[in-house]
Amino acid sequence: MERMNQCGVHASSPIAPWAAQAFTGVAKWLCAPLLCCAIPSVVLGADDPLPVQEVAAGVFVHQGVHQDAMPGNYGAIANVGFIVGGECVAVIDTGGSFAQGKALRAAISRQTSLPVCYVINTHVHPDHVYGNAAFTADQAEFVGHHNLAASMRSRDGYYAAYLERTIGPDLARQSILVPPNVPVKEVHQLDLGERTLTIQAWPTSHTDNDLTVLDETTATLWTGDLVFRERIPSLDGKLSGWLSTMESLAGIPARLVVPGHGSVSTDWPAVMKPQQQYLQQLQADVRAALKAKRSIQQAMSEIGALNPSQWQLFDGSHRQNVTAAFTELEWED
Repeated sequence: MERMNQCGVHASSPIAPWAAQAFTGVAKWLCAPLLCCAIPSVVLGADDPLPVQEVAAGVFVHQGVHQDAMPGNYGAIANVGFIVGGECVAVIDTGGSFAQGKALRAAISRQTSLPVCYVINTHVHPDHVYGNAAFTADQAEFVGHHNLAASMRSRDGYYAAYLERTIGPDLARQSILVPPNVPVKEVHQLDLGERTLTIQAWPTSHTDNDLTVLDETTATLWTGDLVFRERIPSLDGKLSGWLSTMESLAGIPARLVVPGHGSVSTDWPAVMKPQQQYLQQLQADVRAALKAKRSIQQAMSEIGALNPSQWQLFDGSHRQNVTAAFTELEWED
């Protein structure tokens, strides 16, 4: 009989350092004030499960590490997970590599023998979609924003090169894009058996293919990268659209929110406030730079340069955010 420690991890299961670090972030808020478990740091074997935590009844989350993708973390830098219904399972994002997707599939098998009927991608970014191929044998339906398939096609070559450069050719080789066969244009509901998920597609925001997943049973909202915590937001869509979408998101009656990056929270919608403030300040600063006839290079070097940052990985994304905002706002009326 397998032993399990106090955080629900099989004591006999080896856990890789990248997985242990990711799990520790979830464990900090879930275990307090309970006695929390120690996470062993050993090499993850080929068939070992991804560490997950049950954050609500039947809702399991693996929290990604706040790092850039690299071979040592398997590209497991985003939050992924699954929801168990009465008849089947829905996966929400699959991770940054086939290896992570395979480990996520093993984690599901640890929790239930029910089949995986849906794989839902919240948007196109590599850290959320490259585990899809690990679920093709399940004959699941792949669900995504109606723009997702086109975005996958247009970025396929670039993303393939990105994977080789970041996680290495061995991990990249099996990691392929699997597009959705269930496109969502507005609102779509999935039945897992006595459990309904409401999928909502949003206008261009973080990307042009963002969607959210609301588990009606537990009022758990999976936002994908429409909400970042701790890690700096990354703009790949439309700044004004993202700010508008956040206002609409606040009206969803969620009790628990799973962001695309960072720890799960019950403080909804207030948990979006730091991101909202960052994006609003970015918008104001870029508009001021444009009014002052500053160049894009000047804006990149000046905006935010003197401000202490509360965000992890700030330097890696902030200048890109300034560039994206500048190119959008310079065409404002």
